[in-house]
Formats: sequence, structure tokens, C-alpha cells
Amino acid sequence: MVKVEIVEEKDVGASPYASSDSSRTSSTASLSSVESDLSADETFFDRLTALVDIVPPTTRHSISSRISRTASFLKRGGKIAGNIVWVVTTSALLVALPLALSLEDEAKIVAQEKEMMEQQQGAQQMLSPSMYPVPTDPSQTQQKGIIPPGF
Repeated sequence: MVKVEIVEEKDVGASPYASSDSSRTSSTASLSSVESDLSADETFFDRLTALVDIVPPTTRHSISSRISRTASFLKRGGKIAGNIVWVVTTSALLVALPLALSLEDEAKIVAQEKEMMEQQQGAQQMLSPSMYPVPTDPSQTQQKGIIPPGF
């Protein structure tokens, strides 16, 4: 319940912030000259908790409910995202890793087979007749001296 009280003019004159005709034109009383009623042991948290009384209870309730709904939404979203990451990671470890290892082994086997085929082809070329005829006559096997042209 609100209590209405009538304030006399003589009480208002005692305030340093009173607006008398002389104080309006002169700047003798400033805010720095007025002592504040702050206690030395008052903390920042105490000041914040005192601000709670300024906000009406319905507004405080709506702000509190919005914050709690947002926090629960973020919590559920984080849990779902974590579960999705877990499923993807374990699936990759259980399925993709063995598949990748087997493909790598298969590639090694194919490379070895290719190398073996190249070695066999090289050996066959060494054994096959060459493009130059092999002399069968022993007299032709002796090398003749090289004579430069023009002699």
C-alpha cells in the first residue's frame, strides 16, 4: 500500500539540492561538495542487489523465465549436438578406419603386382632375341678394325 505524505516547504529548504532563487543563479553548491551517504563496507554486489527493488516483480519474473528457457534450450541443443558428434565419431572409427586400412593394403598389393609384372617383362626382353642378328659364324664374331671414312 502506498502512503501519501505532505512535505512542508521548510523541510525542502534544508536539502542541498533545493531550488531556491539564489541557488539557481549561483553555482556555489556543487555535487562534489555534497557528502554522499555511501558506507565504506558496501560492495558492488550490494549495490546490484539493491537494484532488484527497482524492477517490478512481473518484469523480474518474465526476465527470469526467458533466461531459464534460453538456458534450457542451449543445454538441450548442446546435448543433441554432442550426441550427433559422438555417433559420427564412433561410426568413423568402427566403419571408416578399417575400410581405409583395407583400401591401403589393397593399393600396396596392386603396386607389388605391378612391380612384379614389370620385372617379368624386363626379364623376358633380356631373353628374347634382340633387334640385331646374332652372328653364328665364328669368323664373324671377330671384330674388325674401325676404319675412318676417306682412307
